[in-house]
This record gives sequence, structure tokens and C-alpha cells, in this order.
Amino acid sequence: MSEQVFSGAEVSLTEMLDAREMRARRQEAFLQEYPETTLLLATMNIPGQVKNSVVLSRVFSQMVAQIKQELSSYSIVTSAEYNLKTGPEFYLVADITPATLKKKMVGLEENDAYGRLFDLDVHYLEEGLQSLSRQDIEISPRRCFICQRNAKECGRERRHSTEEMQAKVVEIIDKEE
Repeated sequence: MSEQVFSGAEVSLTEMLDAREMRARRQEAFLQEYPETTLLLATMNIPGQVKNSVVLSRVFSQMVAQIKQELSSYSIVTSAEYNLKTGPEFYLVADITPATLKKKMVGLEENDAYGRLFDLDVHYLEEGLQSLSRQDIEISPRRCFICQRNAKECGRERRHSTEEMQAKVVEIIDKEE
């Protein structure tokens, strides 16, 4: 299965940086248009140079369905999905407080079978674009999916090889397929 998971086009650092800038512009545009709302940005956390494939797109679509289900009792203002070489992106604008949305998304990150493969980031406007972290709502930091330490520390210290992380991604996907 690993060949299928990572059988997409390779992405350069420049392409990833350009994609990050475009995401920031989209976030700002959604919240400028709907300033009293909260924005969810869902992206995948995929190590290596391949950020999208048929398999990853399918997993992404399943998570988007889970997000929509989780938020079905709230007023969804608009949403948009992009299936990009640099990785799929999903934007959802809702009438929900940032803290409530963040708690619901942490629940998916922690409890959904594919949740570990996703970043479900919450943004809002308050003197510019703001984001809400786990710490802001007194939830412990995300754990590394390999060693269970603080994920940010593992990333910063590069504790795990790309190959080791990709093997874990494949394991997570295989377990559910």
C-alpha cells in the first residue's frame, strides 16, 4: 500500500511555501467576507515530498465528511475544498465560537481513525487573523504518533526519519482500509 499512498507528484520547497502563502490569503479572504464567523482550515500532515495521491485524497474526503457531520447542528456559512499537488485543503466558515470549534476538532484529531494525519486549525478575526491553539483552551499539546512525546518537539528536533513517519502513515491508512 505504501507505493499507492505516496504515488503522487513530488512537491518542491518553493511550491510548499507558495501554497502556504495562498492558504493565508484564502483564510484572510474568507474572514474578511464573513468577519463575525470562525474559520476551519483542514490540511493533511504528510511527511516527505509527495503531499497528495489518490489514496490521500480519499482519506481527506472521508475526514471532510466527518467534519461536516460533527458540525451538522451549526450554521455553516460557506465551505471550499481544493485538491492540490501540495495537499488537499478544506475551508469551512461557521457561526460557532472559536473555542467550541477547536474543542470539536481536537476531538476528531484525537478520536477519528485518520485524525492523526490531519491539522484542523481554527482561525478568526480580532485585530487581524488569529488562530486558536490547544493551549489556548487548556488542552494538552498534540502527541507524536510514533513515540507519544510532544509532537512539536519531535518535529523541531527531527527525532524521526521521513521513512519512519511515512511507514506510520501507511500503517494508519492500512488499519482502516
